[in-house]
Amino acid sequence: MTYWALLTRQRRGLPLITTLCAGLLGLALTACSSNSSQTLPTPIKVVVVSMFEDGAEQGDEPGEFQYWVERMPLETAWEFPLGEYPLYTDENGVLAICVGGGIANATASIMALGLDPRFDLSKAYWLVAGIAGGDPTDVSLGSAVWANHVVDGDLLYEIDGREIPEDWPYGLIPLGANKPAEVPGDIYTNWTLDTIHFPLNHKLAQWAYELTADTPLPDHQEMRDYRALYKQFPQAQKPPRVAQGDTLSASTYWHGQRMNRWANDWVGLYAGSNANFATSNMEDSGTLTAIHRLARLGKADAQRVMVLRTVSNFTMPPTDKTAAWSTTAPYPAGGEPALESAFLVGRQVTNQLVEAWADTQHTIPGGVSALRDASE
Repeated sequence: MTYWALLTRQRRGLPLITTLCAGLLGLALTACSSNSSQTLPTPIKVVVVSMFEDGAEQGDEPGEFQYWVERMPLETAWEFPLGEYPLYTDENGVLAICVGGGIANATASIMALGLDPRFDLSKAYWLVAGIAGGDPTDVSLGSAVWANHVVDGDLLYEIDGREIPEDWPYGLIPLGANKPAEVPGDIYTNWTLDTIHFPLNHKLAQWAYELTADTPLPDHQEMRDYRALYKQFPQAQKPPRVAQGDTLSASTYWHGQRMNRWANDWVGLYAGSNANFATSNMEDSGTLTAIHRLARLGKADAQRVMVLRTVSNFTMPPTDKTAAWSTTAPYPAGGEPALESAFLVGRQVTNQLVEAWADTQHTIPGGVSALRDASE
């Protein structure tokens, strides 16, 4: 297809720019693929989404990606020039991707994967598994937290901290509102629901939690010492555990008591009173944006997405420390127990989905049958 044909063609129900971008990306991916255009795409059962890696994918200090490549193991590497690292698969239908840090990288990498003609992701489950900040009022270091909601924290008004009115708790305001934590007039519009708030499949999240709830998680003396600093936070002082709680996605690495209050207000504002902020991340709204766009083309199923975030650090300091101190404080034990927890918990879900594929390819655990209509 020529560029001019792409410019003049508009697929039913999709904006012209979406058609153009999808077409150009498809052409680039086809050119990059070493497989013949006649080769049938490889069916994928589970996509594991990691966010960063330290150095190589194997053989050195691990990031989120390396544990999956080495321990599953995922033995087949696929060139992926539109991403940060090669893709890795195994013979059982598991694919792992490292999207790169930040919402922009996550969006681009997941969209590139979804449009890659080498893979059939139409029935794939998506497992986001990576480290996060944790709200010390809810979770402890090393804990593994399953989310029901992903909420974006970048789309807002912000004023300089030195100009915040005295009666405001912070200087972050919802678009369309006039003050912090005020319900904006456009909160229920389509762009808000598809850009700021991404409700996950609650039944699938509950299934994943129940499957993994009793998993022993690694602890470390440095983590115990750090938890002891949070004397007024009983949940923060507990050993690592599998829990449930919602995640806030923002490319800015925010921190502090007032920002933690904002995160709790923000998640409740957009996801509802039953939602509870527990972890902070820097990618997941981008990942969910791409998956929802791919679902419009029948290339992904947004009902098959799970988000697992493990706590490597807290989102606010203990009461006797400053935010400036704890923002840049080293992660206790280098964050490695949290990396370990993401793999130990996530692998159980991945293995169960693959082993029961005769059922799970048709029925989502928790009782949802078949794929959603791509036209919805």
